[in-house]
Amino acid sequence: MYTNTNYKTKKAMVEAFKTGEKISVHQPGPFPSPRSGVVTLEGPHYPKPHTWYARVKIDNNIIVEVLK
Repeated sequence: MYTNTNYKTKKAMVEAFKTGEKISVHQPGPFPSPRSGVVTLEGPHYPKPHTWYARVKIDNNIIVEVLK
């Protein structure tokens, strides 16, 4: 899954979350994706190579907790 904002680093995503930014997530393509629960994010967005991953808890496609 990806964040809707294309964060270049995990640190940038975590800092945005800590400042209270509501970060929404999505899964591109035809595959169904969970709207709530624990998911793995990857970034930056395709076609750039993924250089970071993060486990987060989402509720209604919004990050509510960063786990790793």
